[in-house]
Amino acid sequence: MHATRLTVAALLMLAAIAPAAAQPVDFSKRTVRIIVPFAPGGASDFVGRIIQPRLAEELGTQVVVDNRAGAAGNIGVEVAGRATPDGFTLLLGNVGTMAINPSLFPDFPLKPLKDFIPVIQVVDVPGALVANPSLPPNSVGELISYAKANPNKLNFASPGSGSGNRIEMEIFMRSAGIQMTHIPYKGGAGPAVTSLIQNETQLGFVTLSSAINFVKGGKLKMLAIVAPGRNAGVPDVPTMAEAGFKSMRTGSWQGVFVPAGTPRPVVNRLFQAMQKVMEHPDVRRRLQEGGAEVVVSKSPEEFTAFVKLENDRFGKAIREAKITAD
Repeated sequence: MHATRLTVAALLMLAAIAPAAAQPVDFSKRTVRIIVPFAPGGASDFVGRIIQPRLAEELGTQVVVDNRAGAAGNIGVEVAGRATPDGFTLLLGNVGTMAINPSLFPDFPLKPLKDFIPVIQVVDVPGALVANPSLPPNSVGELISYAKANPNKLNFASPGSGSGNRIEMEIFMRSAGIQMTHIPYKGGAGPAVTSLIQNETQLGFVTLSSAINFVKGGKLKMLAIVAPGRNAGVPDVPTMAEAGFKSMRTGSWQGVFVPAGTPRPVVNRLFQAMQKVMEHPDVRRRLQEGGAEVVVSKSPEEFTAFVKLENDRFGKAIREAKITAD
């Protein structure tokens, strides 16, 4: 009898606890903030503002984009990392802030995999290997043969010594066994692309969106794209993976992060909400029009593993090439 009473008491306790545990996370209490660690007008701001209204609908609350630019994105990362871990502060991190900067700025106090929980990848902005039309090679294979026959005679452009574009080229050169001369430009991708058009430099990795109109206008030619698959805007252009560089599959990816310590139910709720946001036809259309491919993680664990691999990949390239921040 005593045992039966204990069993009944335990079942009643579980019944009382279960509804509370099953209660959805309530985001209606206050505004959710998406920190974009770059200035308005850039790719991250573009993605954040497309996500913003749909995420507000999914969470049932106001969502605002908070641009915190500076120090190659590190200022925004620090603001987000030191926020209360309750799900009301999100970081829209990208390949630069969450995979490149940790090796470029080893003394920076916050680390992506220690101080943040990766929630979900949302997009990949394809990179593109473009060249001045006067350059003889018309494929990655032809470029490698040409560069081997002309060591250090080709100049490649980048938006800065510590940029992802420069590091992608270092990875490519080491894998291909070729040497080219780096010419960095200040002011973002614009001046670097201009240098390619004017033949001050002969080739470089840039974002697809910054080059596609010049390619269609005949001012540049595209040898390959850096993406998981071919792009609908340039369907005849192969990927770097197709050209034999299988590790070069991701461009300027972006994803949602929250501060370490955020409760798992909150992480799960945000993951589910972002999944629905990224399935919305209008979101997908607007992102594609801006040159971004929707790439969604299957789980926070999958995104975490991806971020770790990206940190390892870029960290190795930065160490081997002895790359330092500008």
